[in-house]
Amino acid sequence: MPKAKAKVASLGGTAQEVETAFYEALQNADLDKLMACWSDEDEVVCIHPGGMRRVGVHAIRDSFENIFAGGVLKVSVLSVKRVDSLTSAMHNVLEQLEVMLPNGPQMAYVYATNVYQRTPQGWRMVLHHASPGNPDEVQQDLDLPAVLH
Repeated sequence: MPKAKAKVASLGGTAQEVETAFYEALQNADLDKLMACWSDEDEVVCIHPGGMRRVGVHAIRDSFENIFAGGVLKVSVLSVKRVDSLTSAMHNVLEQLEVMLPNGPQMAYVYATNVYQRTPQGWRMVLHHASPGNPDEVQQDLDLPAVLH
């Protein structure tokens, strides 16, 4: 576990930098880097599309370990809507995933809300809540402004 603590301390100084590290870790199926983005608080929450609520870093780690067992995820962030304050940040993102199906690769869209808190170790994720998106509405979302307030 000391190795993970060292990675946590080396993360960037903004919520955006933590989010960038989170999506890079997703792309590379790097479980340690992904978990370094999370706060080590007991009440952190992750909900995958269509999945149940995972509470705590161990449950979250197990869920991503199962996802990575299926291979590398090809995920791109198409749009981000942000509400940031001094101690918390909420980023609502539109993700595009390439999903391999029997008839070849298909695109899927996911709306995810990522919540970050400023901790003594820097900004850390406390919530990742993802829901399936509707491909017919993606362009409408891409046309909206990037800041909600």
